Amino acid sequence: MSTYLLEIGTEELPADLAESVISQLELNANKDLNSSRIRFSEIRVTTTPRRIALMIDGIALFSEDNIQERKGPPVSQAFNNGKATKAAIGFAKRYDLLPEELEIRETTKGEFVFARLLEKGKPVECLLAEYVPVWIRKIQGRRFMRWGQGDFRFSRPIRWIVSLLDSEVLPFQLLGCDPEIEIGNISRPHRLHGSELQIKNAKTYCDQLQDFGVIVDRQSRLSCINSLIINHNINKKFKPDLSDQLLNELTDLVENPLLVKAGFDESFLELPPEVLTTVMKVHQRYIPMYKVNVEIDPLSLNSKNILLPYFLCISNGLSTAKEKIILGNEKVLKARFSDASFFIKSDLLVDSNSRIDKLKNVSFAEGLGSLYDRVGRIKWLTKFITKKLNFDQEDIEKSVKVAYFSKHDLVSNMVDEFPELQGIIGSKYLLHEGESREVCLGVLEHYKPKGSADTLPSNIFGNAVSLAERFELLFSIFVKGERPTGSSDPYALRRAANGILLILWNNDWQLNINEIIDDSLIYWQQIFPSISFNKSCLLKEFTEFFRQRTISLLEEKEIDFDIIQAIAGDTTPTSKLLEDPADVEFRATLLMDMRKNDTLNSLQAVVTRASKLADKNSILNNVIDPLDFVDKSLFEKECENQMFNVLERLKALATNVDRVKYKSLADGLVSSAEILSNFFDGEGSVMVMTDNIKIRNNRINLLSILRNQSLIIADFSKLNQ
Repeated sequence: MSTYLLEIGTEELPADLAESVISQLELNANKDLNSSRIRFSEIRVTTTPRRIALMIDGIALFSEDNIQERKGPPVSQAFNNGKATKAAIGFAKRYDLLPEELEIRETTKGEFVFARLLEKGKPVECLLAEYVPVWIRKIQGRRFMRWGQGDFRFSRPIRWIVSLLDSEVLPFQLLGCDPEIEIGNISRPHRLHGSELQIKNAKTYCDQLQDFGVIVDRQSRLSCINSLIINHNINKKFKPDLSDQLLNELTDLVENPLLVKAGFDESFLELPPEVLTTVMKVHQRYIPMYKVNVEIDPLSLNSKNILLPYFLCISNGLSTAKEKIILGNEKVLKARFSDASFFIKSDLLVDSNSRIDKLKNVSFAEGLGSLYDRVGRIKWLTKFITKKLNFDQEDIEKSVKVAYFSKHDLVSNMVDEFPELQGIIGSKYLLHEGESREVCLGVLEHYKPKGSADTLPSNIFGNAVSLAERFELLFSIFVKGERPTGSSDPYALRRAANGILLILWNNDWQLNINEIIDDSLIYWQQIFPSISFNKSCLLKEFTEFFRQRTISLLEEKEIDFDIIQAIAGDTTPTSKLLEDPADVEFRATLLMDMRKNDTLNSLQAVVTRASKLADKNSILNNVIDPLDFVDKSLFEKECENQMFNVLERLKALATNVDRVKYKSLADGLVSSAEILSNFFDGEGSVMVMTDNIKIRNNRINLLSILRNQSLIIADFSKLNQ
């Protein structure tokens, strides 16, 4: 078996392309090789900043023969006295066969003639020469470009291509490149190890490049970087701030990792830690070093008790140039820190109240006014929502203050230079001016959550304003006429709705979203008289949008799909779903716990059976009192009395339910499962569909009340058996 190597040499690739390219190339190669019946043992795809490499190990030199059979006419029509008829001759000719080459087979419908077709395997060189250009063209990513006069597009200009089957060059054409790419065996080593490298054999590719300063395998580079940092911190004297995101980015920025430790002037520790770490991690891809056993205050104004005046750098340079690398990186970082220090000092010359007015000069979105106008809408929503949540007057005022200051730092010098610090730097400016910690923390955290995996605000003020900001975004953009479509969601409206639900779930806040939407759309009609929209249609859109977000988040919480359908499916009115979103999440979790404890199945069987029979009458779903529709004088057996007593006992639990009552109602239904089951199947069970219409309807009414009481928890008919 042979090894095939494809190396696409480029100018420096963007770091975020690597993982995507690996999966794309592996998928396309695997698909085509299998469809062409080319045997192989393994496909490996890897990347470095300057190359994308595909290696196919154990590849056969020929594709496998393909044997196909075609059924022809019956033998009685194909042959006459042993001689081929026109039917047999024509059938054979269609497949370039002689009549005597046809085979006779017995089938369930008698004897038929068959043509056995053999397609010989093709040389793998021919097939790869056809497939490889297609694989390259199929690679997708953001911001692809053309270069020279060609029309071929790729992430960065392609400068060389190596294509080897073992030691032989396997040529192919990649049209549209300017200049034309020569397919051969000439690669490039590390930039500091020479200009060209001849690859002798596909099998020795990785070893050859390793000798010339390139660790080709991406996973090996990642492990190497991680080990360098862990070994440097072997005495646990500091805590390196190496996130998975930064580790992956560093892996895709270097071909041969070199760890260097550098430092900066301790005077820069007067700056907030988020400022220093943002410069180091986001802008320079350095690894900050935290002091050990330190509790970090998110509102800290300086870094003295948090960070060490050192950092780690993963360089792509030579170890012989370590001193120059250290000096160069220290010089760059000093300049960035000096800029940040200047911006903070200039920002502190202007108080936060003064910045609010500057928001009038910044447009939010076309037709929706300025950021100042948006803050006004957020304040209105904050006041409205906090009243609905029964905040006391002092907390309402603090929440509105958080909303008022929520965007003031967007016109600061720091956020203009470092957009990642919005909210963070604004909260620290407010604390510096003497504002209370709880208000500052609310300003800091109102941007949370930035995704379903993010943390949530830690105080009620940040949570309230976070809700208000997300509702404002949804209302404004929907009123403007824009919607998320497919994978396109430029305003992150789905994330905004997710954030609302996550905050309500986490705080167990009972907030009627229907009321928020209804009253807010009336207010939006007043403040945007020039924008025409249909309030009732928009209300339906919002409620369905929130239903889909609810289902999506429950799936992320690994709630079983049938339970999601029972809680939030199409049998649940959307308006009911949004009366109390936290209630929905609680019931979904309750059913999951019941399933894990094996208490759901027995209850589900009885309730589902009752629901099917209950569909035969017209009792409304909100009727839960058996006295309203059940006549005890019509009972014939004890199981009817027992069923009635169960429903009477559960009636109180199914009325004005809360979290405690839900659990009690579920426990009550589970503990009564045997009694309910005996109604159908016990020794003293009844025939529900008896000929006596009055008794039949009375029994169906009993079952309808049982169904309605269980619907308080979920639609059990949606659960899998």
